[in-house]
Amino acid sequence: MITKIIKVLLIGLLAAAPIVTYAEHEEFLGLWQTIDDDTNKPRSVVEVYLDNGQLKGNIVKLFPQPGEVADPVCDQCKNDLHNKKIIGMQIINDMEYKKGIWKNGEILDPNNGKFYDCKIWLEDNKLKVRGYIGFFFRTQEWLRFKENN
Repeated sequence: MITKIIKVLLIGLLAAAPIVTYAEHEEFLGLWQTIDDDTNKPRSVVEVYLDNGQLKGNIVKLFPQPGEVADPVCDQCKNDLHNKKIIGMQIINDMEYKKGIWKNGEILDPNNGKFYDCKIWLEDNKLKVRGYIGFFFRTQEWLRFKENN
């Protein structure tokens, strides 16, 4: 009888584990608006999602500035991303969660086609996204996107 109870409890705990994991990360997920470093205006919307326990992100919308192409390609990107449309492009790759921070992944800057090591965390309801090479880094604040923004 006790063995049966333990089995039921273990199955229940194992079934609940993905829910706890998802709930722990849920605040990172969804649509986030990026802000241009130079103009302070909205630049894009990135959908951040979980895929096999890793955080990833795709550009789903752009806010072109005057004179820019509305649906550009990444002409600076290398290999299979060269000349691919930026809208729909995965720019956040393979982030792993450790103690409140997503890290050990990379982020693509489609403006220059370069990948950077990346860390992502939440602070004051803003997504802090840091791209870095060695000791040099740049941190952006992404805001939760609402369709009427």
